[in-house]
Amino acid sequence: MKTEDCFRLGSILKTKGLKGEMQVYIDFEGAEAIKIKSLFVDIAGKLVPYFVSSIKFLQKNQAYLNLEDIDTIEKANMLVKKDIYLPNKVKPKKKKEEFTLKDVKGFIAVDENHGELGEILDVVEYPQQLIASVNFKNKEVLFPLNVDIIKGIDVEGGEVYIALPDGLLDVYLEG
Repeated sequence: MKTEDCFRLGSILKTKGLKGEMQVYIDFEGAEAIKIKSLFVDIAGKLVPYFVSSIKFLQKNQAYLNLEDIDTIEKANMLVKKDIYLPNKVKPKKKKEEFTLKDVKGFIAVDENHGELGEILDVVEYPQQLIASVNFKNKEVLFPLNVDIIKGIDVEGGEVYIALPDGLLDVYLEG
């Protein structure tokens, strides 16, 4: 399993008790709704599969996790500070009404004049607006996500249709 076939669920914070239980930070919203039978732990860049004995969700971003074959504090200690992943196929689909502009991360930005700019690598929220970043011709290009720029979003196809202001790309490409 490759990292791009998975989504990050969170990371293991610390051990709890002597029998291998671990405290996990969950940074994926809606994780409680997923039936988690197995997961992957990122160990030195490789995703290692583990079967889940139990997972108890506490507050919003915390859970206690027991994995099969991790039954001592020593074994659990080896997994502390590691990221945990689930396969994309178990990721809950958002309903269309739950879709926000932050969800365009990973979509392809298509400009009406310049064509395909590339994948939206990040969406950052600033006080006045959201800013998207793409890697176009090996340069990071930032552009606002607002009604003046966005001409349409194909949620199913994963594309955002935009009209960048004249000269915006030139600013990034001239440097």
